Amino acid sequence: MSKYLISIVGATAIGKTALSIQLANHFHTEIISCDSRQFFKEMTIGTAVPSKEELNAATHHFVQHISIFDTYNVGQFEKDAIAKLDELFQQHDIVIMVGGSGLYVDAVLKGLDEFPKVDPQIRENLNKQLELNGIDSLQNQLLELDPEYYKRVALGNPHRLIRALEICVGSGKPYSSFLKDKASARNFTAIKIGLTASRPVIYDRINQRVAIMLKEGLLEEAKALYPHKSLNALKTVGYRELFEYFDGNWTLDFAISEIKKNTRRFAKRQGTWFRKDETTRWFEYQDRIETIVKEIENRLA
Repeated sequence: MSKYLISIVGATAIGKTALSIQLANHFHTEIISCDSRQFFKEMTIGTAVPSKEELNAATHHFVQHISIFDTYNVGQFEKDAIAKLDELFQQHDIVIMVGGSGLYVDAVLKGLDEFPKVDPQIRENLNKQLELNGIDSLQNQLLELDPEYYKRVALGNPHRLIRALEICVGSGKPYSSFLKDKASARNFTAIKIGLTASRPVIYDRINQRVAIMLKEGLLEEAKALYPHKSLNALKTVGYRELFEYFDGNWTLDFAISEIKKNTRRFAKRQGTWFRKDETTRWFEYQDRIETIVKEIENRLA
């Protein structure tokens, strides 16, 4: 195929945005974001949306393109992203995709699994269960109904747990039984690039990022969003912990320490997810751009 999608993955705070811009400029092309936390207009600081300078340095798509009040899911993103790629490939032979949301990356590269329709009331009941009994109750229920998927899912992500459980409950079958092995046909070739670092380095970069977010006004951003804390979009690291502080359940210092801890856990899950794909070529986060470009150009050749 003559069209290529360069997919850049890796843990949060590893430097994916900077690399994607460098590659977009080198190949004179545009960037598709598949970071599901950066889709929302109202969430800027806590999701580490690229700065104005970064957005101006290369054309980005799917950054703050919807509202937290909109209904949007990975299925809709897959359709939107494939349509945008068809459009971009009319002008470019190469497009860059960047983001740390593994499910969204896979949706574009491989396509989504097909699940049966289930009663919407099941999801409502599970959301109430989360509210009343906490995330532990969802984790325990998934362990019972689908131990195979329990080993693979991001256990700290209530959206993923609820999605799996509504299929388990609604169909009477394990969620994992609907996961397909064969990827959907795509009209491009994927070149997968991963950025990595030692765990202490990743954790240090996470701590630095949280400190920068707080300095830039994360507390004020979360306060403005607090009245809408029940929305799915806001049940995410960086906001969820500060809502506990606003509720009077935690001190501010403890909430900040929980943001760092939960972000570290998220980074670990990202590593587990992306490492499963043996076709990804991994580079150290400090590797020279020339080294990565050479690898890509060898693949293009």
